[in-house]
Amino acid sequence: MVSSIHETIYFFPRDLRTASDRTPFLPDRVAKSIPFSSSKFPEILNHFSLKPQTREAEIMKRTIGVCEREAINGEQMFCVRSLESFIDLSIATLGKEIQLLSNQLSKETNNPLFTIARGMQDMGENELICHKERYPRAVFFCHSINKTTLYKVPLLGRDGTKANALAVCHKDTSAWSPKHIAFQILEVKPGTVPICHFLAKDTLAWVSN
Repeated sequence: MVSSIHETIYFFPRDLRTASDRTPFLPDRVAKSIPFSSSKFPEILNHFSLKPQTREAEIMKRTIGVCEREAINGEQMFCVRSLESFIDLSIATLGKEIQLLSNQLSKETNNPLFTIARGMQDMGENELICHKERYPRAVFFCHSINKTTLYKVPLLGRDGTKANALAVCHKDTSAWSPKHIAFQILEVKPGTVPICHFLAKDTLAWVSN
């Protein structure tokens, strides 16, 4: 299987075989003093000196909407805007014995094509995936979905570059929307087969030790 480490690709478990953004976190005290809800969106735009109907405003509104959506069946979710809340809420979800993982690239490369190498590691199902959202300050959308396994996947670039990518396999997709892009790409229906995907480069994963 050939892929780019910078993309999220949906695939089946059988394909897991041999074959940035520096936006800073705000201090917790400052983050809590700035509104973060769709009901106070005009106040948020005023704080960041942005006008409505702009591309930046639309992106921010979309991020807030992601954080305010209802969790699907079997999902725990929250958004964090400070390093303190990022750590505290993750510990509250998984416990104190946890480690933080990310995609790793041995060196910069102009060739983004990689193949899966030997040595894939099953990191378990007690995981919390945190996606970097687009916002003027750091915002991570973190969630954990039942019956989801995290893998650390070694990759080898065509130019010899080595990388470790993170991938997850969702064993139960019955609660997902039938319109989810994964079902269109793989041409399957919700709840019929496990579905896997690599995590984007700015995505972080907490996992139990």
